[in-house]
Parts: sequence; structure tokens; C-alpha cells
Amino acid sequence: VETVDALMESKLSSGKTVDERMKEAISTIGEKLSIRRFSIRTKTDNDAFGAYLHMGGRIGVLTVVEGTTDEEAAKDVAMHIAAINPKYVSSEQVSEEEINHEREVLKQQALNEGKPEKIVEKMVEGRLRKYLQEICAVDQNFVKNPDETVEAFLKAKGGKLTDFVRYEVGEGMEKREENFAEEVKGQMK
Repeated sequence: VETVDALMESKLSSGKTVDERMKEAISTIGEKLSIRRFSIRTKTDNDAFGAYLHMGGRIGVLTVVEGTTDEEAAKDVAMHIAAINPKYVSSEQVSEEEINHEREVLKQQALNEGKPEKIVEKMVEGRLRKYLQEICAVDQNFVKNPDETVEAFLKAKGGKLTDFVRYEVGEGMEKREENFAEEVKGQMK
């Protein structure tokens, strides 16, 4: 299943399609429901999924942790990802293009601060390491225990984060700009 249309036609364990089940839910709760995006993750019997919903379901995270079946640990990492919003699992996933772009931005910042050319490179590498720590889940300080990284937390449980998906309601949608003054002005004509 790779498209939303294909997902809507797929059968659930009840024998109903996702579309039929959604229509039932809409008639029960009286709210509009729609699926804009989804992803499928897999694991083996030796791995764990961690699922976490935050803010009444406004943010949802699913993690895949290899090497352990400790779903509580996987859920704790999902909670961390909901709170901190990393872009990647690890620095290996960051493209060379993104790293080079960030390195150039950091170099220009350091030069604009008037730093001597010879120390700029060391500053840039230090700041680049900090940037990667901010965007890569395994390198971040764990929300429940800031004295250890996410990687260290999972390693103590015998696991390793291999994948995650994080969705936030409204994420990626265009927001309509409303200018109240312009609206009033338009009505006065």
C-alpha cells in the first residue's frame, strides 16, 4: 500500500475497508475525518514498536527499536521525539548537501562575527557537531534523563533506534493568511 487511495480500499481484520470504517467513525462522532498521509514501518519479533500520542493526538510518533522487545523503552523514545522533534535518527542519514550547506552558513556567521580566519574552521566544526546533535535523535540528551543520550538509554536496554515517523496535525498544510484590517477595508467599499 503506497497511496492514500490504496489505503482506503485495503481491508482491516474486521473485513471492512478503511474507507468503510472511517465512514462509520464519522457517523458516530460527527467529525470530519481524512487521511492525508501515512507510512508503513516493519519490525521483527526481536524488535519493538513504540507509539506515543501527545496533546490529545495532535502529535503522533511511532518508533522502531531493534535488539529489544521493551515496548516501554521504545515508547519513551517516541515521547522524546514528540517533544524534541528531531529530523533524523542519526547523522548517517543527513545528506552531504545539507551538511555542506550548514557548514557554509556557520562559516559565514563566524566570519561576520569578525573571528580570525585560522580559528573559524575549528569553530565551524564544533558548531556543526552541535547542529547535528540537535537534529539527530540518537545524539540528543534524553528528555526523561538529560544526563544520557537517547542512544545510551537504548543501549542500556539492549536496543538501537533504527527508524521513526512523527506526524503533527496541520503540519505541511498551507495556512491562510488573514489580514483583519484588509478584510474590514474591503467590506467598507
